[in-house]
Amino acid sequence: MQIKMKVNLFKKLWQATCFSMQGLASAIEHELAFRLEIFIAAIAIPCAIYFGHNGFEKALLIFAILLVFIVELLNSAVEAVVDRISLEHHPLAGRAKDLGSAAVFISCLNVIIVWGCVFIF
Repeated sequence: MQIKMKVNLFKKLWQATCFSMQGLASAIEHELAFRLEIFIAAIAIPCAIYFGHNGFEKALLIFAILLVFIVELLNSAVEAVVDRISLEHHPLAGRAKDLGSAAVFISCLNVIIVWGCVFIF
């Protein structure tokens, strides 16, 4: 019984990983902003590794970039659900999309603040 539970656990873990990869592939295929953020991260992450003075700074700089990806994925999910429900303009739908966009904006400001603090102070 114990072995079967372990097999099921690994099977579910594998399935969850596959679903996650499908989500990333979908974001890359359908979201221009996500592709742009990948391009910026491809430049910023090596800079963080090179210019960060210690492991903590490097991790902080990289985490700030990865946070933008997380927020962008959540924003894209909200937009997809809102568009699935109706393509007609509704004030609540517009508010949901605006709030998601604001979250992405704040995560981008976070990158500027973190990078500025690390490199200025």
